[in-house]
Amino acid sequence: MKAWVLHDISGPQSFVLEDVETPDPGPGEVRVKLAASALNHLDIWSSLGLPKPHLPHVAGADGAGVIDAIGEGVSSVNPGQEVVVNPSVGCGTCPACLRGDTPLCSTYQILGEHRWGTLAEYVVVPERNVLPKPDQLGWEEAAAYGLVTGTAYRMLRRARLSSGDVLLVVGVGGGVSSAGLALGKTMGATVYVTSTNTDKICRAIQLGATGGFNSTNLFAKDLKQEIGRGADVVLENVGPATWEQSVRSLEPGGRLVTCGSTSGTKVEITVPHLFFKQLEILGSTMFDYAEFAAVTNLIGSGRVPVVIDKIFDFGDLPAALARLEAGQQLGKIVLRA
Repeated sequence: MKAWVLHDISGPQSFVLEDVETPDPGPGEVRVKLAASALNHLDIWSSLGLPKPHLPHVAGADGAGVIDAIGEGVSSVNPGQEVVVNPSVGCGTCPACLRGDTPLCSTYQILGEHRWGTLAEYVVVPERNVLPKPDQLGWEEAAAYGLVTGTAYRMLRRARLSSGDVLLVVGVGGGVSSAGLALGKTMGATVYVTSTNTDKICRAIQLGATGGFNSTNLFAKDLKQEIGRGADVVLENVGPATWEQSVRSLEPGGRLVTCGSTSGTKVEITVPHLFFKQLEILGSTMFDYAEFAAVTNLIGSGRVPVVIDKIFDFGDLPAALARLEAGQQLGKIVLRA
């Protein structure tokens, strides 16, 4: 099969298009011939060794396609079935998995990070990691929503977002933040966004945000001047560059939930501000099987749109990665097989 392979970790330029052996599904596994896949910042981080994958490595967490082979014991799906791939892989037997908390699985894996992923013609995953593709979705949409929408959904659930809340999505443009905007609207929140890019703020307003603020300014002050209060929930994945303003944006009793830190790994917290205002800071990673199924139902019903930035051909991965690395996108970057 054709695959984009990493043999070293010197950055996105390390991906090489090669012919490699097509993997066979083992017991309880299925092989999917991919019709489309989608990029995440995880693909760039893998190419930089953050963390270092076992080399050679095929990155890519998101994809959709047709099952073309099944392993021994597989009973829920059949060859020829159109499916969406769930990139969040749990063992299914440890205490965390049994209580439905897949990301705390003792042997947790993310497709494209810990095992070969979707930047290839075929991918092999456990049977439980595929769901039927919603009929109304095109291949590009089906490939695009998995990781980011599942991640944003778990974040907003952990932050207890409720109808009528004010949600501030920091750094709109990336996949998780774009999905957070769409999900927040569906969940009945009033959504505001931040970005350093005015065009992205305008696009976010077209997608349903009530307003937006420049991330390089004191956006906590701007938000409170605009609406007379702070946010009930802040969705964060930028880190040090926006952290102080994100915390200051919160109403007393508000919740900040984070899944990443693209601008660095360390932040400072003013402890009295935290306890006097009774704020909550929550970490969130990926999603469990039930959450992925719930997101797939929401996407399939049309209640949550899939925001696609641009579609590239499979052979144009370098250009697609360059767009992602430059932060030019709003929504998902997709590769078409």
